Amino acid sequence: MIDPRDFGIDNLPLGIVADDAGRARPAVAYRDLVVDLDALVHARAIDEQSLADASSLNAFLGRGPAAWTALRARLQHLLGERASAEERRAVAAASHPHGALHARMPVQVGDYVDFYSSLEHATSLGRILRPGGEPLPPNYRHIPIGYHGRSGTVVISETPIRRPAGQTKAGDAAAPEFGPSQMLDVELEMGWIAGPGNALGAPIPADAVREHVYGYVLLNDWSARDIQGWEYQPLGPFLSKSFATSISPWIVSLEALEPFRVAEPPREPEPLRYLRASQPFAYDVELDLLLLTRAMAERGDPPFHVSRTNLRGMYWTVAQQLAHVTANGATIRPGDLFGTGTISGFEPGTQGSLIERTWRGRDPLALPGGETRAFLENGDTAIVRGRAVRGDLRIGFGEVVGTIVA
Repeated sequence: MIDPRDFGIDNLPLGIVADDAGRARPAVAYRDLVVDLDALVHARAIDEQSLADASSLNAFLGRGPAAWTALRARLQHLLGERASAEERRAVAAASHPHGALHARMPVQVGDYVDFYSSLEHATSLGRILRPGGEPLPPNYRHIPIGYHGRSGTVVISETPIRRPAGQTKAGDAAAPEFGPSQMLDVELEMGWIAGPGNALGAPIPADAVREHVYGYVLLNDWSARDIQGWEYQPLGPFLSKSFATSISPWIVSLEALEPFRVAEPPREPEPLRYLRASQPFAYDVELDLLLLTRAMAERGDPPFHVSRTNLRGMYWTVAQQLAHVTANGATIRPGDLFGTGTISGFEPGTQGSLIERTWRGRDPLALPGGETRAFLENGDTAIVRGRAVRGDLRIGFGEVVGTIVA
């Protein structure tokens, strides 16, 4: 579902689209249109050759902030009131309605890392999985915890999600068993996408975030909680998360999000020096999780609103995540994807996962038509939406959608 107000001239998110013949090309979302950037290059309306005949944005992202800013300024001119008649004709020839082209992966993801950066989510999940114990690991307030995921299973919004199978073990069972997950869950997240990388052995400081991160997408890191509960110790999640991660089609730049920078949350104790930026910040982005069952869709019901939360409350920010993931000299590359981790609050209706929202099924959701849900069933569709709003300024991310199939 596209809201044209989310994709105004102050946003201009980038993506990759394809026609019915399958030819992919870079594009920008503007109001209710998709503008073909490859066509604008060939019409000599823009001079960013990394976008010519490109099937991913990796090469452009690797060009860095000067190229990003130049393209943004040029597009704002072409789409604004000062464009010449010739420029307007070039834009019109390159423009298509949103539904006329098909979204594709905006980048080739070389590496995917998912963080665990919401203190509220980590605390709630710890209380659920380890009742009676200390909910947070002792390192949580000192280190941005994360794990390496499977880049090959990062998929674009609208890709059907097959229910995963794996080992599970009931609490009173003598042995584990293998079969389809019965506790399939969503994780409402955002993901930041890397631009220029670093040399092997050269950490990136927190203050260099704008030089190495292009922007954000919405992200749903699908999770099989029953598989996770059995496998996650001692090395963390594996098959419970590696089967699928969905992202939204349009990458919103950090430049577009500048008006929504806010103070980062307080931390105690103070982070180590390499995790401190000279001008620390977070982003004020409102996020919604919705659920549509097959029965609701057949009746024409709107999606059920599960929760609303905000990126600004994350304990660890993008700058700290970037500094930490490269602190040992590890490299990043253009197009690498980094999930924020599930974004949650403690208040009812602010949780970014069903395991928190229903407290592992103790308090199932009461849906229209008499249905209930603790976890996802086949035919259920999960939807994550996001936007930043301040007065008349709106920067939208669109949505990331996935439907569970057997």
